[in-house]
Amino acid sequence: MSIWGKIVGGVAGFAVGGPLGALLGVAAGHAADAWAADAWPSQPPVPPGPDGQPDQTRSMAFTIGVIVLGAKMAKADGVVDRAEIDAFKRVFQIPAEEARHVGRVFDMARRDSVGFESYARQLAGMFHDRPTVLEDLLGCLFHIAAADGRLHPAELAFLAEVARLFGIPDTTFEGIRRIHGGAACGYDDPLDDPYAVLGVPRTASDAEIKLAWRKALRDNHPDTVMAQGLPAEFVEVATQKTAALNAAYDKVQSLRAGTPAGPNQ
Repeated sequence: MSIWGKIVGGVAGFAVGGPLGALLGVAAGHAADAWAADAWPSQPPVPPGPDGQPDQTRSMAFTIGVIVLGAKMAKADGVVDRAEIDAFKRVFQIPAEEARHVGRVFDMARRDSVGFESYARQLAGMFHDRPTVLEDLLGCLFHIAAADGRLHPAELAFLAEVARLFGIPDTTFEGIRRIHGGAACGYDDPLDDPYAVLGVPRTASDAEIKLAWRKALRDNHPDTVMAQGLPAEFVEVATQKTAALNAAYDKVQSLRAGTPAGPNQ
């Protein structure tokens, strides 16, 4: 069964548990009394399967997390734009036959009375040992919020609070904001500060910058991130982030050399 079939069928709810699982249980018509959102402050990490393959529970949790937090974010400014819905579908790469069911979960999450904080805390607990996955989840949300060409102050406040609950540092948040928010966040050129994209200070040495760039590429390579729990459906986000990191490194190199940006050194 595909990840979408598990989610829309409610199977994922029993694997993931917590407030995320409770919502899916209700969406699938199952009883969900066993999962109290206010009694789920965090969740211990789930070990990978014995075959060494990517853990499906984490993949499902990531996917459900973007659906639920995306729905909660839609309530932030009170308006759900067509562009945001289209971006949501594009990030998800939802099969046509599953779109209606995923939309039902999205709508239920949007109407759900449980605050987004409970869901964010559960995800933070599940991925506390894999911060890059949380960063990419936040990147998905930025991608959706910025799809209409503007970012409402309420949406930005929502994203900043999600980042805080995820334990994402301010410097990393700024990089994610530039990479995935772009012009919608007021950056005509996200690379006008390539140091912010790389998450390093302007005073960093060449060696420190190169080390940070290589580590970021290694941590954010689509294959690496998928192995850590990000589903293949979200490879676009990891690919976009990798391209931005390369472009930022090129610009730093050219700025320091006083020459036009060229291929990665």
